[in-house]
Amino acid sequence: MSASFFTDDFKNTSYWWDRTPLVAKSSLPLADSVNSDTVVDVLVIGAGYTGLHAAIQTARAGMSTVVLDAEAAGYGCSTRNGGQISTSIKYGYKALSQKFDDATAKDILATGQASLDYIGEFIRTENIDCHYQTCGRFHGAHSANAFQTLRKEIDAYNPVFDNQAYMVSEQDQRNYLGTDAYFGGAMFPTFASVDPGRYHQGCLAVAQKAGAKVISYCPVIDYKRRNGVFTVQSTQGVVRAKQLIVATNGYTGSLTPWHRRRVIPIGSYIIATDEIDDQLMHKIMPSDSMLTDSRKLVYYYRPSPDRKRVLFGGRVSLNETNAKKSAVLLREELVRLFPELSNTRVSHSWSGTVAYTFDSLMHCGENSGVHFAMGYCGSGVGMAGYLGRCIGESVAGVSSEHTKLPLAKINFPTKPFYTGVPWFLAASVWLYRLRDKLT
Repeated sequence: MSASFFTDDFKNTSYWWDRTPLVAKSSLPLADSVNSDTVVDVLVIGAGYTGLHAAIQTARAGMSTVVLDAEAAGYGCSTRNGGQISTSIKYGYKALSQKFDDATAKDILATGQASLDYIGEFIRTENIDCHYQTCGRFHGAHSANAFQTLRKEIDAYNPVFDNQAYMVSEQDQRNYLGTDAYFGGAMFPTFASVDPGRYHQGCLAVAQKAGAKVISYCPVIDYKRRNGVFTVQSTQGVVRAKQLIVATNGYTGSLTPWHRRRVIPIGSYIIATDEIDDQLMHKIMPSDSMLTDSRKLVYYYRPSPDRKRVLFGGRVSLNETNAKKSAVLLREELVRLFPELSNTRVSHSWSGTVAYTFDSLMHCGENSGVHFAMGYCGSGVGMAGYLGRCIGESVAGVSSEHTKLPLAKINFPTKPFYTGVPWFLAASVWLYRLRDKLT
């Protein structure tokens, strides 16, 4: 890719940070926020969506709450994602009922719908300015077989909720998306979008207003539990806490090896184009709908909230790579879908780490006294906040429909010899590419 395809002011940082920069430093260091002789009620590790929503619940319940993050609050995928919000669950009722009992299958589906409903309600209630809208999502079929498979999925019985999805023929798809690269697709009109940077900033403000103390650039090095109290060692000092919540998702590391063995960190890469003419933008993306396709190595894309750029993301490399290399591959696919963008340059290219699981379901609960929620499998914008809320309520002892979670009851699987380093990733990506070509 020629350097001319990058704008003169090209950035290898998240597009969302332009409008909403990360907070450089906490207003107070740990030592000025927490007395080392004090035992706080709750310590949360991770200041992304999950950690902040958990902290909001515990702080509002009157519990002293401290949130520590190794980087700036929101540095991870909470401000690097595409801003798409769905029901998050990848399986339908039939697959879930075969994997679990009927009641559990229904409860898992209900959790997915609850996560979508909750985020919209939270944003409206807290009056967060983050370009939230129920814009729907068009899901393109990459082949004729994929279209028929998608039709079966849309027609399949769902006893829990009606997502109002409907099929769009190949002849009609240009009413939704200006490309002939797909064989039709499906529209999910209840799905939503958000500016993730603004949304995270809003979550942070709500948590702090509730009384939670959020300390950035304060990595946790180790922790021990004795006599019901956690002693947590960070680079800024020690915090003692009655309850510990781990909310690290794709950035889960050696600090919590039990969790690390159960999540697969995978890089997701995104580019933002230079500004596009209004008429051309309307031609290729006639609405604000979110966009994905049926390939196993899925691409996800959208118009920016101001409709001046295209944000285009996906998994494009067998192994992790840097932002300029991934920009080459993402732009090639973007131009394949929209040849009209062949002269459009790239202004931003960045990546974030998402956490997949071995059963393609997110998980939450408690292990050895440590509460957690993670493994959103690339659909965490809505579910992370919702499960964070649920974990927070559970820790606070608040009984509600949200604390009776099926995802806390099912097994959180791992694989023999897996320690958190996905050595099998390159082979898996290669196989998925082959599958996409053959199906």
